[in-house]
Amino acid sequence: MQLTFASYNIHKAVGLDRRRDPDRILSVLREIGADVIALQEADRRFGSRESVLPRAAIDEHTPWKVVPVGMRPLSMGWHGNALLVRRDIEVIAARAVPLPTLEPRGAICADLEVMDQRLRVVGMHLDLSGLRRRHQIEAICRHAEGQLPCPTVMMGDLNEWSAEAGALRAFAGDLTVLAPGRSFPARRPMAQLDRVIVSPDWTVEALGVHHSALSAVASDHLPVWARLQLHDAA
Repeated sequence: MQLTFASYNIHKAVGLDRRRDPDRILSVLREIGADVIALQEADRRFGSRESVLPRAAIDEHTPWKVVPVGMRPLSMGWHGNALLVRRDIEVIAARAVPLPTLEPRGAICADLEVMDQRLRVVGMHLDLSGLRRRHQIEAICRHAEGQLPCPTVMMGDLNEWSAEAGALRAFAGDLTVLAPGRSFPARRPMAQLDRVIVSPDWTVEALGVHHSALSAVASDHLPVWARLQLHDAA
């Protein structure tokens, strides 16, 4: 079983031209065509934390559905983290993952079923502080380890500038941290802030940064993606 996973910090749908354009973000997502998508900064930061992507536009004009982890009526997710999955993927469970933080950061976790195979996906947006990033990664790994074991993919904006060290060392030893490429800032990418982390159940078929005319201006980050093959899927 092969699936494509993508992660995208959409910067509240505000592009480098300073225009908020949700349709442009959805167009970028359609360009990627992933099966499972983790979004960061998908909700407004203050007030009702309203989603910046209209739910009707997702439901009516995309092949995805929103994983229901919204903690507020108008939000898509938790602290701006949201998950989209293709409509034929069953959502078994979804929840927010409590993180130690002073900033509005967070993580969400969903158990999915694809072709009778249970999978776990975690989306995250980590702190600017290296020490808190490490503590947050440890909290996410503890949460995953406390669940029923299954193939797992974690992804998001880790805010880690180090290529291999720093907070990345806090991921559990059996997890592999993938660096699809430089994704920030979108206009002239220099840093690999957006990562995909996989359990040993997966083979990496391909991965990269999605750089198109639209993605170059739609957000301050470029989306990253990974095409993964599951070992011995049931």
